[in-house]
Amino acid sequence: MTSTIPTTNGSRPAAPTSPGHKPNALQLLRRPVIEVPGTPAVDRPASPQLPDVPAQAVTAPTGLLSPEQSDALAAPLNRANVQTRSQAGRSFNYLEGWVAIREANRIFGFDGWQRETIELRCVAESQRPTGRDQKPGWGVTYIARVRIRLGSQSSGVPTLVREGSGAGHGIDVDLGLAHESALKEAETDAMKRALMTFGNPFGLALYDKQQRQVTSSVREERSPSGRGPVDQAGQPQPVGETRAIRPEVQDLAPAPLPAEAGAVGLVALRPEVIQQLHNSIRGLTRPQLEELVTAFRQRFRLAEGASVAAAITQKQHHDWVEAYLVQVESPIARLD
Repeated sequence: MTSTIPTTNGSRPAAPTSPGHKPNALQLLRRPVIEVPGTPAVDRPASPQLPDVPAQAVTAPTGLLSPEQSDALAAPLNRANVQTRSQAGRSFNYLEGWVAIREANRIFGFDGWQRETIELRCVAESQRPTGRDQKPGWGVTYIARVRIRLGSQSSGVPTLVREGSGAGHGIDVDLGLAHESALKEAETDAMKRALMTFGNPFGLALYDKQQRQVTSSVREERSPSGRGPVDQAGQPQPVGETRAIRPEVQDLAPAPLPAEAGAVGLVALRPEVIQQLHNSIRGLTRPQLEELVTAFRQRFRLAEGASVAAAITQKQHHDWVEAYLVQVESPIARLD
């Protein structure tokens, strides 16, 4: 006998079953549950309940750079670090390779970044005249690709990777020297292009034609030879090296012990604060400027020849300069 099962769309025949034959799984699924009046309800086993598992808090990955490093990368490029060269009748601004390495050590730490040359190959080599005498020589061109990595893969800390490509040209009467010059230039050029992607201190600001993120250093009067300021007799005189410092300035904001310094003074200054300090320093008289530069070099143990303007990057520098401006009773308003 064939029975029908009412459905919402009509009726469909149920699968026939024979006495003594157990229905299969599909037939059991299709069979309706029929409640017979007066028949006690059958207790069905409750579905097993899984134990409540507390949800694990999802921690968002933290940035690899510290706030101080991010501020340093966003700071304007100091014009004192910029060099100029002429090529094909045009003038170009650039950073030297050693400056880029110095800035990377300063911002990331000596052990905080790695450089890897992942490609270096010669793409051209030909004989050509060299020098003013047009002696027979060689012209060689290399291309390179360099990878900059922040962090350490072995420590399990996330790493930040940037890459850059560059080219180098070597011209010399000696073929070996031409190759050496070309490959070194290519590797340095690729490294600078990779570092440039991190921010202004590595030359990113130079790609802006208006150079709005390039700041001028503290004004210094230069001699005709370009070696430094001049005295009344017209002789070169290094700023801040020969002028005597008044005792009250010598004792100004004495250097704290490392244990007392803490991390507060090492907080990086915002670009607008650095610019404000530069503007204030430019308002000093010539003797005050020389005195400030000399005292600043001694206070912060600045290397000889290093730019004072480029060194003003931290809160401790801001506090010292501000104290000096107040001490000399300058008409410049006190900085916030």
